[in-house]
Amino acid sequence: MTRTSTRPEAPAAILTPPAALGVIGGGQLGRMFIQAAQRMGFDAGVLAATSETPAAQVASWHVVGLPDHLPALRSFASRAQAITVEFENVSAAAIRWCAQSRPTRPGWRTLWITQNRLREKRFLARHAIPHAPWRPVCNTAELETAIAQLGSPVILKTADSGYDGKGQIRVETLDQARAGYRALGNVPCVAEGWVEFAAELSTVVARGSDGQAVAYPVALNQHSRHILDSTVSPAPVGPIVALEARTLALAIAQALEAVGVLTVEFFLTRDGRLLVNEIAPRPHNSGHLTIEASECSQFEQQVRALAGLPLGSSALVSPAAMVNLLGDLWIEAGGKPDWAAALGADPAVSLHLYGKRTPAPGRKMGHLTVLDPDADRALARALEARRALSRRST
Repeated sequence: MTRTSTRPEAPAAILTPPAALGVIGGGQLGRMFIQAAQRMGFDAGVLAATSETPAAQVASWHVVGLPDHLPALRSFASRAQAITVEFENVSAAAIRWCAQSRPTRPGWRTLWITQNRLREKRFLARHAIPHAPWRPVCNTAELETAIAQLGSPVILKTADSGYDGKGQIRVETLDQARAGYRALGNVPCVAEGWVEFAAELSTVVARGSDGQAVAYPVALNQHSRHILDSTVSPAPVGPIVALEARTLALAIAQALEAVGVLTVEFFLTRDGRLLVNEIAPRPHNSGHLTIEASECSQFEQQVRALAGLPLGSSALVSPAAMVNLLGDLWIEAGGKPDWAAALGADPAVSLHLYGKRTPAPGRKMGHLTVLDPDADRALARALEARRALSRRST
């Protein structure tokens, strides 16, 4: 377990059960935060767009509304004694407003930097954190300069929003770049030079209000259609790369003065260099396996950091693998996956469903986790269980 400390927040009261903790955002990350908080005895609630969201389904209480709607925020803050978020695309101004009366973690500055790729890239450059070559693109002239300086191919990414491959286009020529920029709406973008990578890695970090921070073992991620497909931890990258990834992730968390959980995604280049791809100031899909595989899950760490409690251990109890369950699986299975086949074939498979009512292609509906002393075997078992879910494949 890698642990560091740096400048703490101003001292604040520690919240203990049954204090009310609130999360902004009703998706599966909010759901798993609430479940972790409830296991610890907290009164956990959510601010969500509807009462049918994954998080609202399991919350002890909920407020229906948008995260930048002041009446909804007032109602939410009147109930929650401390506030966190499940996604970064929350109004930083709204978080700053909440922080006037409640511990709010992560803080508005952390969100403000990481929710915009231009600000995030400038943060990385300012702190000498290695990352892919890039140029800002806020108009056609900057686009032409970026293409000339970065070469081909280039990935155009919108500065705001965008996840799971949304809001980005690969371009090979200047004409393609112009067309791609128009397709993205001529909005501010980042142009990234192409990186020949050998692997995609991630590291989850938890940082407390006292400045103490811990890093989880590095995970190896495989993507399909820009969506995370599987994760294995620990990643088979060797001790030097693993230590460097955790050290960089901890340095980023400390530089941001983030309190809560933060995830750093890396490219491992073919010549062994680590380049930061993205920062997520929250729990991450690649960290879901920590629920079974770690002494303290990423979601319990989020609860502890929000409440001002000491952080838990980030050590693995076993190597593990996780595979995502997308809505495509429901379609392939004729509407209902064969849960008995998957769970019966391997009793060590752990199933997590997110309570989403309507499956759709590319929509994350749940995940499977398998623990095994051999990480590669854990992945093979998880993939076999997922294949068993589709009646058409049996």
